[in-house]
Amino acid sequence: MTLGALALRYGFFAVIATVANLMTQRVVLMAGEDMWVFVVAMGAGTLVGLVIKYLLDKRWIFYDVSTGAAAHGKKFTLYTIMGLLTTAIFWGMETVFWVVWSTDLMREIGAVIGLTIGYVVKYNLDRRFVFTDATLSVRREA
Repeated sequence: MTLGALALRYGFFAVIATVANLMTQRVVLMAGEDMWVFVVAMGAGTLVGLVIKYLLDKRWIFYDVSTGAAAHGKKFTLYTIMGLLTTAIFWGMETVFWVVWSTDLMREIGAVIGLTIGYVVKYNLDRRFVFTDATLSVRREA
């Protein structure tokens, strides 16, 4: 697979996970608008997006065919740890936009910006530390 095709696929999966994340947040935010509901919404959305993105990345980005609870447990744990920094980027950006503008639209714009930056960082961390035994095949074109 070419680098361009890989980036396109990775971006498409990031969009899927982002939409799932934001939809989960909207559902949780129906419970109210105070700070605790906001924190729970961010956490629930992040968890949903994380699981979806892990499953898609494992199979279709890194071509990792390992199976079993032990393999998944180890990789998902590493995947989650690599996501801590990127989650901080995402949550920070989303929170700043929410505090400054106090609208759902601006909160979601902040989330999308934060997630975009985070996903670029996350891909590189996952490639280096999580899916080290996967059969990633990228052909660089001149």
